[in-house]
Amino acid sequence: MKKAEIKLAIELDDQNIPETITWESTDNEKKEAVPAKAFMLAIWDHNYQNTLKIDLWTKEMPVDEMKRFFYETLMTMGDTFQRATGETAIVEDLRDYCAHFAEKMEVTKQS
Repeated sequence: MKKAEIKLAIELDDQNIPETITWESTDNEKKEAVPAKAFMLAIWDHNYQNTLKIDLWTKEMPVDEMKRFFYETLMTMGDTFQRATGETAIVEDLRDYCAHFAEKMEVTKQS
């Protein structure tokens, strides 16, 4: 059985606000920490039937990038939900909402 680990490192200022975020994975061939400006982690807790979550972003995360980050995350969640459940119709609704979100937040699609 293969085992992989993901490590997050967060440097905080004196008020516990993230200054830097880096992550690394044992699956990464380069074996070096990669900088990030934000991350969201959601873990399903079967015993409590709810989600445990952590979401952090650095002081340097621009608002326009945060909007794009949310757009990309919502789109990815739709893809994941469709793969996990086969529910195509509701995912199309979510994608429609994502298009609305992108328009309202002035998030432009990048190729």
